[in-house]
Amino acid sequence: MQRNDGEIRRPSLSLPILRTARRQHRAGTLTLGSLLSALGEASFGWAIVVFSLLTLLPLPPGSSLITALPLLVTTAQMMLGYPHVKLPGRLARLRIDPLKLRRTVLRLRPVTRRLERILVPRYKTLFSRRNERPLGLFMFVIAFALFLPVPLSGWFPAISLFIIGVGIVEQDGLVSSVGLVLGAASVLLTATILTSLAAGAEALIH
Repeated sequence: MQRNDGEIRRPSLSLPILRTARRQHRAGTLTLGSLLSALGEASFGWAIVVFSLLTLLPLPPGSSLITALPLLVTTAQMMLGYPHVKLPGRLARLRIDPLKLRRTVLRLRPVTRRLERILVPRYKTLFSRRNERPLGLFMFVIAFALFLPVPLSGWFPAISLFIIGVGIVEQDGLVSSVGLVLGAASVLLTATILTSLAAGAEALIH
């Protein structure tokens, strides 16, 4: 898209997700597997972006035990060197509420707008074949922190993974590195909260 000042404006990151979800919802085929396939199932980046959005949907407390499972599966497959994402049948058939998905995407617009301004292909060494497994391992640890039903810590690892996934999609190693730093901080936060809860529980017992 061309802006009036002659600067080329990049497409919105959220448009492919929203357009695909709306089209499949109208056709009655909107599932996790169909959405991912339409976006490009071979790309771990899109898988991580979509699954991170699922964990940010307005759901009851403790839902991360379910919504984080696709992230654990995806990052584990990346860690093990799979060539593309292979969802188990039950996860692939999981129905998605298009209205909740849209609200979540729009809620993240302040984040995606900032990312869209700076995203460029750079530092691609981070995504080289030899770094794929260590990157998958690091993301698996972040996804595991998200999976744990720890109060006040869920959004942080989810947004970290979202930023990493966007960087992978756009081959921007700098943005993914920022997401990895945030992810490390989220893991530390989760560990701190768990330690505090354990210490509190022990104090109550004794």
